[in-house]
Amino acid sequence: MNFVKGSCEDFVTVLASKAPIPGGGGASALVGAIGAALGNMVASLTVGKKKYADVEEQMYLLKDKTENLQRELLELVGRDAEVFEPLSKAYGMPKNTEDEIAEKDKVMEHALKEACSVPLEIMKKCCEAIELHREYAEKGSALAVSDAGVGVVFCKAALQGASLNVFINTKAMKEKEYADKINIEAKTLLTQYEKMADEIYSDVLAKLVKE
Repeated sequence: MNFVKGSCEDFVTVLASKAPIPGGGGASALVGAIGAALGNMVASLTVGKKKYADVEEQMYLLKDKTENLQRELLELVGRDAEVFEPLSKAYGMPKNTEDEIAEKDKVMEHALKEACSVPLEIMKKCCEAIELHREYAEKGSALAVSDAGVGVVFCKAALQGASLNVFINTKAMKEKEYADKINIEAKTLLTQYEKMADEIYSDVLAKLVKE
């Protein structure tokens, strides 16, 4: 099933079911794509306006970057489902003999690394989107600044959601050195970009709500 080609209702229905896919990773990727699209909306409402002629060229460049992120995040919805399926099967492998246990451990470790790689990529794409939202919030149309704020909140939520899918997989890994390396990378992204997203949101809020 192509989860991004159906309706929103279809996606939410299957997400709420006991089906193993889509899950939190795919949902995070979709939320990230929506967040990026909101930034793109700001750019679309900015270009062509005389008041913002001085930033029009920059907005077009930002739009190109954001459209790529939207597409990549939507692709990661499906990719997350693809890498989780082998892991789901690996959990069900027999472990009645030493050979079966060794084979299961080998398959599991490979599947965990694959399952970890996609949410980590989702995190990175969300970080790129958060950086773009800083430009949208600062230079985009004032009439759409709230959309930049909503977009960055979505991207932060997607970043955090994807991180949990990284950490649940690294927790199950036996190669602790590899798991620690991935955890450090994910935590570094969280530390830097949660703060950036919060700052952007606060700046937007300050523009909309006067004390």
